[in-house]
Amino acid sequence: MDFAVSEHARQRASERNISIETIQQVVNMPDTIVEDGPGQKIYQANILFATEKIYLVRVFVNIDKDPPLVKSVYRTSKLSKYDEGEI
Repeated sequence: MDFAVSEHARQRASERNISIETIQQVVNMPDTIVEDGPGQKIYQANILFATEKIYLVRVFVNIDKDPPLVKSVYRTSKLSKYDEGEI
């Protein structure tokens, strides 16, 4: 999917050591997609980082925009907390 990345999401990704390539990977091949209100979805996937640790990366997307807009992104080690959703 083609998408745009907001300045806020770029800043958060940089602060959290998440590359734009990782965001692309999660949006294009999510493990799950969670509805987050009208026109909002959270794409999430387990990603192995260079630290050899797996994190759940959550990408918040406004799908009503053209192209869809990535609003924010973060990673968490609490994988089971977010083990929900559907594709």
